[in-house]
Amino acid sequence: MKKISMICILSILFSFNLVFAQKLHKKSVPSLIINSFQREYPRAFDIEWKMDGDVYKVEFETGIRRHDHTIWYDNTGKKVRQKSEISKRDLPEKVLISIKNNFDGYRTSDLKAIQEAGKTIYTIELKRQYEEWKVSFDADGEIISKIPD
Repeated sequence: MKKISMICILSILFSFNLVFAQKLHKKSVPSLIINSFQREYPRAFDIEWKMDGDVYKVEFETGIRRHDHTIWYDNTGKKVRQKSEISKRDLPEKVLISIKNNFDGYRTSDLKAIQEAGKTIYTIELKRQYEEWKVSFDADGEIISKIPD
């Protein structure tokens, strides 16, 4: 229960900050952060920098399928949080097994991996006829949250 509460609180805080995020020109972002980003994502495109509270946020796309990514960096260039659009083949085996066991017959869409504090959470929309769920899983396939969508 603590895990779910913490994730909900963090999600609300980050969502609240999105409203107040300020667009930045690349020149306004510290070179330490720019260099760290460019080393890890040299082929990123549609790059947009923002100041999100006291962290730097970069939104960008990668690959032929134009997967969306968002990374938050602190003032030292350390990655604080990362949210990436992923494919079903990128899910851990334990998450796939959990989906099969708990949502057999559902279609998956809008898959995201959220990395924060050394942990990865996978959010997935699961749909079957008139039923839709937004479900979060940990890397071991445990369901963290299940919300009607």
